[in-house]
Amino acid sequence: MLSPEPNITRLTDSDRARSLRRAVRRAIRALPVVLLAAAAGLSCADSADPIIIGLAGPVKEPRGVSMELGARLAVEEVNRAGGINGRPLQLVVRDDGGENQRAIAVAEELRDMPGLAAVIGHLNSGATLVAGKVYSSGENPVVAISPSASSPEVTGVGEWVYRVCPTDNEHGAALARYVSGRLGARRVAVVYLNEPYGRGVFDAFQTEFMRLEDAAIVPYPVLPGVDIGVLVEHIQALSGAQAVVLATDRAMAEPVLRALRGRGVTLPVLGGDGLAGIEAEGAVAEGLFISAAYLYLRPGSRNSEFVSSYAAAYEGAVPDHRGAGAYDIVHLLARVMREHGADRDAVRLALNEVDADAPFEGVTGRIMFDENGDVVAKDVLVGVVHGGRIGYAEGQD
Repeated sequence: MLSPEPNITRLTDSDRARSLRRAVRRAIRALPVVLLAAAAGLSCADSADPIIIGLAGPVKEPRGVSMELGARLAVEEVNRAGGINGRPLQLVVRDDGGENQRAIAVAEELRDMPGLAAVIGHLNSGATLVAGKVYSSGENPVVAISPSASSPEVTGVGEWVYRVCPTDNEHGAALARYVSGRLGARRVAVVYLNEPYGRGVFDAFQTEFMRLEDAAIVPYPVLPGVDIGVLVEHIQALSGAQAVVLATDRAMAEPVLRALRGRGVTLPVLGGDGLAGIEAEGAVAEGLFISAAYLYLRPGSRNSEFVSSYAAAYEGAVPDHRGAGAYDIVHLLARVMREHGADRDAVRLALNEVDADAPFEGVTGRIMFDENGDVVAKDVLVGVVHGGRIGYAEGQD
């Protein structure tokens, strides 16, 4: 078993300094955006060539399938509405397998692809960290917007990298508040995958949970290949836990859940949004609590229309946060490109102006970016699995 990673203190600027920088950026960027949009309009006014949007992620896995389906639905809607000033969108999909080396190769291919205006991806934090550096480098960098790469380590990885999901700081804190305030637990076993996503959720959970005077955490850092049976024996026999938190992906969570259930452990089990999709596993996931920035039951007509369209297009399927995030990214890019053109520089500069003064209203909620390309002011709630679906947990609707 590996020892826990140390907490990392991240310094932030004061609100006054941040506001001043934003005002200066807005003034400096206003003219370039206008000029670039005009140039793009002149060069493409008579062109019917498609505008290419790349999509990169583990598209052969369930988590990546949802991401691709959400993006394809949005592309179809944009094209039915006339495309981007008469030019259709074309989605080019590349499979990175969720692996870093493949993500680098995919990023290099997409960055160097003629006619490509932006990238949706990558899906997981590790792939986004390495691919983000590629997209932000070279002679012709390109914007990449992730629907779900939530590790705090992604912040600042590249000037061309954005994301529409909250970070693990918000997910870990939401889980800590729920497990202490709603479930009343004071001693928690935390199994975390010792990679960017898992460490992010664990660090945030620990910071928030340990504010309680009588709180205690028993950490279990793991890597793929760990002996699940031994792990669960330790949790059951040694931790004295009142709840279990799984800061892992779905692939790690499933065998841990099965082992816990198989040994008769009835403690409440909670996990981050990396577990989304596990509800399809049936009884083993029943009662599992999952943090979520998006649930298909989210109120509002825009989301209701999206959920209905998604179900109609994909045989009754329900979108998760990855599919909804990818859907929002396509429509956000469409808005930006209609107004400023599909030139890569124009797209990036226009995205920098998607802030509190000009937010984008998506199915996942309001999207606005800070100076690091991170989405701001998105709430994270806790859902619970019942009957193969994730609904709002008690006190969260």
